[in-house]
Amino acid sequence: MKKFLYKNRKGVVLIMSILLYVLLALILFALLSYNNPQVFRLSRTSVVMLMAFAFSMYLLANIYGRYDIGVRKSKPIVISVSLCVFVADIAAFVLMVVMNTNETTNNAMYPYFWNDVWLVLISFIWQVIVVFIMTYGGHYIYFSFVPPERCIIVSNGDKENVVHIVKAIKKYKKQYTICKVVKYDDEDLFDLLSKYESVFLDIMPHEYAQKLLNFCYQKNIRVYRTLGVTDLITNTSRIMMLNDQSFLASEVKEKNMHQRIVKRVADIFISLLGLALTSPFLLLAAIAIKAEDGGKVIFVQQRVTINGNFFRLYKLRTMKENADGTMVTEEKDGRITKVGRILRKIRFDEVPQFVNVLKGQMSVVGPRAEMADRVYMSVEELPEYAYRYRMKAGITGYAQINGKYNTSSRDKLMLDLTYIQTFSLWNDTKILFQTIMVLLRPDKSTEGYDKTDRKHQEELEKKITEQFKKNEK
Repeated sequence: MKKFLYKNRKGVVLIMSILLYVLLALILFALLSYNNPQVFRLSRTSVVMLMAFAFSMYLLANIYGRYDIGVRKSKPIVISVSLCVFVADIAAFVLMVVMNTNETTNNAMYPYFWNDVWLVLISFIWQVIVVFIMTYGGHYIYFSFVPPERCIIVSNGDKENVVHIVKAIKKYKKQYTICKVVKYDDEDLFDLLSKYESVFLDIMPHEYAQKLLNFCYQKNIRVYRTLGVTDLITNTSRIMMLNDQSFLASEVKEKNMHQRIVKRVADIFISLLGLALTSPFLLLAAIAIKAEDGGKVIFVQQRVTINGNFFRLYKLRTMKENADGTMVTEEKDGRITKVGRILRKIRFDEVPQFVNVLKGQMSVVGPRAEMADRVYMSVEELPEYAYRYRMKAGITGYAQINGKYNTSSRDKLMLDLTYIQTFSLWNDTKILFQTIMVLLRPDKSTEGYDKTDRKHQEELEKKITEQFKKNEK
């Protein structure tokens, strides 16, 4: 039975997904039918509502993520599906209200409006409970017949890179089990690869990577590659035919005229709206910052934006007066004030950057605004770092929503370059919506360095060194 379920695991996930979405719709429609019987029978109202609910769920699932059991962890799935269903409930409810406002009600709001608002809220609570049960229960069922993939890491010999890869994989213990770490030039590499289901490839010389990829493809071994600049350019290329000859066209990504206009108009609108909505809270934050230590409310720091231009970035001050803001932030950092710790948790210290956007120095969505002092060091270490200045720095972006304070410079660079290479107005829209997820999970987005993290890293490096020595013998 387990073999059958494992072979058809995608079908099992599909069935669970359909069951979940049907249950979510049934809960909403069943509760709303209390005052609107037509909602729970075949009628124009029920059909239009169902279409609105299904379309909203589909659209937002492409932004926040689907019910992808076995791929993501439970908590992100619960949050993303709950956000999707919340918006879908509102869309369906609004259409029901519109369709109930007609000549028979004298074009006035129908009498059960406020009762139904409460029913929508109650239905959402029940939906979240169902999502929670289906997600955690779904993972329990899924991993009962799908064991972790036995994997091998093929390294270029850089222990620090391997540590980052190992730490990332170990956060998904139910999905992967690390069995061995080996260098790409090991004599027994291809014999070793045949014993495992998947392989994680670090950056290595092209000829070695090509041989490994061909071998894994032949043997049906899953491959997970560390993303490099060359990979990024290749993956965002398009196939082009000239006569009967095929080419891979890698073009420099640039915004066209209409994209520039729409993006700038959106920047101004979002910034003005953001400042207007947050102004009362900005005032409270300013009072709290001033009351704690009597220092300045606004922190100004030189950052770098498009074409390597320098500008003065504004933030609410979260560190003690005259603290060194260029050093990497650590967990329980003594430089951070009590008020600052709260502001950082919810990313509210970033709000004054809307002023930078209005001044044309930044965009709402874009690569990170890197500190000027770090740029020179980063370019020396990673020459590709200069590529990220092809667009204006942004308040939010791939690096800001997927990275953390303790994400390595190289990984943040790849996230920034991914944004630049895949730029579109639709992607900007998705990033804006995904930023809400970051605000709902501040513990992850603001994760910093701590002593236990460093100690764990040192222990991993020792183990990896021992593994390399054993392989050499």
